[in-house]
Amino acid sequence: MARGPLPLPVSLDPTAPTPLHAQLREGLRVAILDRRLPRGARLPSSRVMATDLGCARGTVVLALEQLIAEGYLTARSGSATRVAAMLPDDTLPQIQVAQPTGTALPSLSRRGGRFVAAPGRRFMAGPGVPDAFALGRPALDAFPYDVWARLLQAEWRHGPAERPDPRGSPALRAAIAAYLAQVRGVACEAEDVIVTAGIRQSLRLLAELLLDPGEIALVEEPGFPGIAQALASAGLRPVPIPVGPGGLAVAEAGPLLQGARLAVVTPAHHYPLGHAMSLENRLDLLAWAETASGWIVEDDYDGAYRYAGRPLAPLRTLDRGGRVIYVGSFSKLLLPALGLSYLVLPRSLVAPVNQALAEIGPAPPGIGQWALARFIEDGHLAGHLRRTRRLYALRQETLVEAARRHAADVVRIAPMDGGMHLIARPGSAWPDTLGDAEAVAQLGRAGISAVALSAYHVGAPEPGLLLGYAAVQERAIEPAVRRMAEILRAVR
Repeated sequence: MARGPLPLPVSLDPTAPTPLHAQLREGLRVAILDRRLPRGARLPSSRVMATDLGCARGTVVLALEQLIAEGYLTARSGSATRVAAMLPDDTLPQIQVAQPTGTALPSLSRRGGRFVAAPGRRFMAGPGVPDAFALGRPALDAFPYDVWARLLQAEWRHGPAERPDPRGSPALRAAIAAYLAQVRGVACEAEDVIVTAGIRQSLRLLAELLLDPGEIALVEEPGFPGIAQALASAGLRPVPIPVGPGGLAVAEAGPLLQGARLAVVTPAHHYPLGHAMSLENRLDLLAWAETASGWIVEDDYDGAYRYAGRPLAPLRTLDRGGRVIYVGSFSKLLLPALGLSYLVLPRSLVAPVNQALAEIGPAPPGIGQWALARFIEDGHLAGHLRRTRRLYALRQETLVEAARRHAADVVRIAPMDGGMHLIARPGSAWPDTLGDAEAVAQLGRAGISAVALSAYHVGAPEPGLLLGYAAVQERAIEPAVRRMAEILRAVR
């Protein structure tokens, strides 16, 4: 008598941040390697598995297809899916790797030495970093994984198979242009949009194309050090310009402007202080670019997340001379692992940038672009922004209130009009001898993530802690604040 399918030794957690298809794929793989699903074992049909696990059939199909591609499962038309007789792990050679015994330090360039000589500058949350209060991490619990999995599955089945376009998928570029016109008021065409693998790649491309080595680029002080590093790696000389309550003010920069032809700014929501650039400073910056035949890179960081009134209009909407290059990213809006950003070019730069990309590339990651285009076109991005805007406003309010109740003596946390983080400045009971970098280290040892505000300053540092709240569920905020306060009070 034929042996029937084995029951699945796998369970799914819909509340976990890991997508259901990834949970199922990993659960099956581990069960196969642990021999709970023996070689040759027959699996239930995808419909039966979906019913038993309480998930969509597409989720099951996506997990099974990946395991088949990896060699853990086999499937033939008209036949059941089975565990492979020979697993991919069986074919791995058993190699004895000799451990190096030398202690010689690597020989680094001067530029490499500058990069590694900046301790504590961890700005984006990576694997294993606690949610409270990691920077750069969106609310993964609010992301529509089922929708995304369905679109990715469709892309794998029917998406374009040609070599990736170095400018990005035409469908995605068209979707970005339509989205920006509707949501951010940026008038552009698909041909003006370039998809990149991140803002650093975008800045290096623009720096190499627009300026010569040694020329000056203006950056905000304080500001995200990755911007200055990207410009320096392209051979430019970043010059920090102090940022006040009205944002970067070129009228007050004086001799620092001499010779500069590029400025990188965050006018909608300055990072990290949260200031919005005033209309006067915006017009002054545009006038400087016209006079200097310069360029402005507008990083619309957190521009969509404003909780008091409508989001501020981008600087590009005021540009009449074609001097503003608009930059955006999907990593903080959707998923950090997506790794896709975009440029919106003035029409005069479209042809030279396209030619440069054809020569030097590289193309951004191809997989996911078609799915992202559909995600935008079908309205899922706009809906996700509406939901997370309300959610982040609630989580910011919860953090401010928890700090007022439990930590007012050690930190002062004021609300911001937008963004995904707040700044905790030293309170009256903050130990006099405690620097913010040491406070970050102390908190990290207790499982609480923070970033020192002083790390964003080139000149005289301003102490404080940057606390990301977007990824922290409301019920977890108050306990984390209490723990943070206990740690800071205990420092001697």
